[in-house]
Amino acid sequence: MLTILGFAMIATFLVLIMLKKMSPIAALVLIPALFCVFVGKGAKLGDYVLDGVTSLAPTAAMLMFAIVYFGVMIDVGLFDPIVRAILKFCKADPLRIVVGTAVLAAIVSLDGDGSTTFMITVSAMYPLYKRLKMSLVVMTGVAAMANGVMNTLPWGGPTARAATALKLDASDIFIPMIPALAVGLLGVFALSYVLGRRERKRLGVLTLDEVLIEEKETGSTSETVLVGAGTGGGSGSGGGTGFGKKAVPTGGSGSGTDADGPAAEEHAGADESEESEDDERLAGLDPNRTTLRPKLYWFNALLTVTLLTAMIMELLPIPVLFLLGAALALTVNFPHMPDQKARLGAHAENVLNVAGMVFAAAVFTGVLTGTGMVDSMANWLVDNIPDGMGPHMAFVTGVLSIPLTYFMSNDGFYFGVLPVLAEAGQAHGVSSLEIARASLVGQPLHMSSPLVPAVYVLVGMAKVEFGDHTRFVVKWAALTSLVILAAGMLFGII
Repeated sequence: MLTILGFAMIATFLVLIMLKKMSPIAALVLIPALFCVFVGKGAKLGDYVLDGVTSLAPTAAMLMFAIVYFGVMIDVGLFDPIVRAILKFCKADPLRIVVGTAVLAAIVSLDGDGSTTFMITVSAMYPLYKRLKMSLVVMTGVAAMANGVMNTLPWGGPTARAATALKLDASDIFIPMIPALAVGLLGVFALSYVLGRRERKRLGVLTLDEVLIEEKETGSTSETVLVGAGTGGGSGSGGGTGFGKKAVPTGGSGSGTDADGPAAEEHAGADESEESEDDERLAGLDPNRTTLRPKLYWFNALLTVTLLTAMIMELLPIPVLFLLGAALALTVNFPHMPDQKARLGAHAENVLNVAGMVFAAAVFTGVLTGTGMVDSMANWLVDNIPDGMGPHMAFVTGVLSIPLTYFMSNDGFYFGVLPVLAEAGQAHGVSSLEIARASLVGQPLHMSSPLVPAVYVLVGMAKVEFGDHTRFVVKWAALTSLVILAAGMLFGII
C-alpha cells in the first residue's frame, strides 16, 4: 500500500507541476501533506517537516547568499571587461564568435541563474550574429549547453536539490565531479569550434577587417553598437558605423558590396527597433549604470577568486563562505545602508524563490522518508531491477537523468525520483553520493527543456522559434551529457 501511495504522490506532484496547475512550492507542501493524511500519519506531519527543515537549512543559506553575492558582482561590473574582451576577440570571424558565445555563457553562468546568463550572453552576441547573418539557433544551442554544464554548480540548483533530497553535503557531490564536468565543458567548446567552422564555411570570407564593440547611451536605454570597417573588393571599401552596415560574404576573389540604399536602411531601422527592445531588458550591461564600482574591480575579482578557491579547498562550509562573501561584497561596494537595501531588494525575488523551494522541499522529502514510502518504493524497485544491473545503479541513474530531467522539472526528478534510485542503489552497495553525482549528468539537455523558464528568455531574446532550437540542440546536448557520464565512469567518480 505504501508503494502505491508513494508512486501516486510522486505522479500527482509531477503532473500538477508539468501542467502548471500548481507552483512548485505549493505542490511540494500541499501534496505530501495530503498524502501524509492518507497514510494515516497526519499527526506526525509537524515532526517530519521540522526534521526536514533542520537538515535543509544549510543548503537554503548557501543558495540565498550565493545569489546575492554573484548578483552584486554583476551589478558592480565584475564581468563587464570579460564580456568586452570576448567581443573584441570574436571580431567578424564566425568561428571565434561561436566559441566566444560558449566561453561567455560559461563564465556568466557562475551566478547560478540561467535567465541572467542568457540575457547577458544574448545581449552581447546577438548583434554579431545578426549583422553577419549567422545562425541564431547555433547561438542559443551553444549558450544553453554551456549553461547546462555550469548549472551543476552547488548554487545553480541541481546539486543543491540532490543534496537536499538525499541529505548530503553539496560540496561532497560537486567537488569530485569537477573533472568530469570539465571534460563536458571542453566538449561544449569543441562542439562550438566545429559549429563555428561550419558557419565560417557557409558564410565565406567576410569583408570586415575589424569589429569593435562599443556601448553608448541612447536616450534612456543602452544600445549595443557594432562598428566595422569594410575593406572588401569592389564597393566594399569604406568605413561603416552602427547597425546600418553589415558584413558581406565574398567569393574567392574577395569582391562584395555593402548593404546600402533605401531598402537596406529600412531593414536596418527595423533591426534597430528590435534590438532597442532587447536593450530595455538588459540594463545589466549598461556601461553607465549607477551600481558600477570600477575602482573596486580588482578587490572584487580577488574576493571572487578567493571565495571559489576556499570552496574547492573546503576551508569552510560553502554556506559560511557565501555568507561572509556576500556581507563583505555589500559592505565594501555599497557602504551606505540605502544602497545595500536597494541591492538586496533587487535580488530578493530570486532569493525568495530558491530559498522557498528548498524549505518547501522539506515537507516533500520529510513525508516521503518519515512515512516509509521511499523505503517501500525502493524495495519494489530493487526487486524489479535485474540482478546484473544492481551494482551499476550509478550508471543507470546517469542514463535515466538525461531523458527524465528533460521531460520533467528538476523539482520532480530530484525530489521525486532520485530518492528512490538512491535507496535502490544502497541495496546493491552503491553509495548515495555516487547516485547524486550521476544525477547531474542530464543537465546540459535539461536547460533546453520546455519546463525550464529560462529557455524561453533565451529563445525569445534571440528571436528563435522554440521548435527550431529544440530540433538543433537535443542531439548535441544529449551527446554532451553522455560525454560527462563517460568521463565520470572513466575517472571512477560515478
